[in-house]
Amino acid sequence: MVNSFRQALHSGEFLVTAEVMPPKGGDTSHTIEMAKHLKGRVHAVNITDGSRAVLRMCPLAVSVLLLREGIEPICQMACRDRNRMGLQADLMGAHALGIHNILALTGDPPKAGDYGDGRPVFELESVRLLKVIDLLNQGFDAHQKKLPDGPLNLLAGAAVDPQLDSWSGLERRFKRKVDAGAQFFQSQMVTDFERLDKFMTQVAAPSNRPVLAGIFLLKSAKNAKFIKRCVPGVHIPDSLIERLANAEKPLLEGMKIAAEQIKLARNICHGVHLMAVKREDLIPQILDLADIGPLS
Repeated sequence: MVNSFRQALHSGEFLVTAEVMPPKGGDTSHTIEMAKHLKGRVHAVNITDGSRAVLRMCPLAVSVLLLREGIEPICQMACRDRNRMGLQADLMGAHALGIHNILALTGDPPKAGDYGDGRPVFELESVRLLKVIDLLNQGFDAHQKKLPDGPLNLLAGAAVDPQLDSWSGLERRFKRKVDAGAQFFQSQMVTDFERLDKFMTQVAAPSNRPVLAGIFLLKSAKNAKFIKRCVPGVHIPDSLIERLANAEKPLLEGMKIAAEQIKLARNICHGVHLMAVKREDLIPQILDLADIGPLS
């Protein structure tokens, strides 16, 4: 069984994860191909769960397919579409299928995506989902009734946004997730590394939980402006946009920026979470630029 992420987490290695979106349809070949580029370069690959509330294949199915390829998945699980019974059923299924890394998310509201008239569930949110996972790992369901067929063995993680405007809200939310059982954190896109350093020193350090800084591949100035305008909570400095606009090869410049950010993160936190939407094949080159070689 593939378990490099859990081992690396406990050994204190610099952690590297990346993100791949499931297909919008029945053909998984492109998703699998993108993930194969990451094999041997990252400790685990996140499979998103309806990111930005856009319809895609369920992450559990894609996680199983990656596992068959020898690629360790982190299966994202959002609370938007399922009640606590459905979420627990999927968590039990994930455990049985060998999917042991779960990223617990609240999820984007339906109105943000392509099914704006869809009915949201949100019976749980990320903190309560973490508590449910902790109970399942102890051998109890959400009603604290003993599971007759044994406990689960899930490694639960959570999301964090070090650049959140409200510092007190950031501190409170992070502590609640730690207390609920989060074993690792993957951050939203980071561009302010002084803020990340402050977060690590003042908020994250006492928890002794690994934090992976979110690094996003900006492909062009147009791409950066779109993300800044359309993705809530994202902060992209004008200086980065100007750098991309003035570059002879904007995509290469975006790769260089990502590599520079990885180097900054390496001196601040425990790892990086790489997001290169539709160009996951470039992640090995970005890691090379950042002087991070293949996994041992």
